[in-house]
Amino acid sequence: MKPQTSYHHGDLPAACVRAALELLEDGEPSATLSLRAVARRAGVAPSAPYRHFADRDALLTAVATVGYGELAEHLAAACPAPTSPEELADVAVAYVEFAVKRAALFRAMFGEPCDHENPERVAATAVVKAYVADLVGRCFPGSDADALGTAVWALVHGLAFLELDGKLDDAPDTAYASVRSAVRAVLDLARQPAGSS
Repeated sequence: MKPQTSYHHGDLPAACVRAALELLEDGEPSATLSLRAVARRAGVAPSAPYRHFADRDALLTAVATVGYGELAEHLAAACPAPTSPEELADVAVAYVEFAVKRAALFRAMFGEPCDHENPERVAATAVVKAYVADLVGRCFPGSDADALGTAVWALVHGLAFLELDGKLDDAPDTAYASVRSAVRAVLDLARQPAGSS
């Protein structure tokens, strides 16, 4: 178990988010994460988080925002400027790797209620969506990058949850190969001219 976060002064919202991330990493399911547990981990009074987070959903929105930022960094590091379907498949594998390595955070990002009006969350998710649309646009010039990007994201996101739930394969290398194959199969279809069989 990680040492308890020590909070003395400064940025209480950031300390609460750090505490929540630590609890998730320590195995606390996002479904049972509470502001009281976060306060205890941060070493502050039980009422302290409520000064900055109206409720649990507001805290999880802040946690998800951090996660989207980390996801965007992870994808960009895996392949900063993909220009081919093969490199796009590399990004898909990186997405699933992030989901596997940061499973608790990933589930909190996508499986918990959040504030859809929160400007930080909106900005963070926009970065990921823009990255996907940009890479799809570069790999498939002339396509509807937004629509194809959404389709690719949906496919890869579904594959990530299949892997998290143990439905693809127990061996990560085999699962990642399955992700690559599935994405390549869809991308090959996307490259075919309309009306071809």
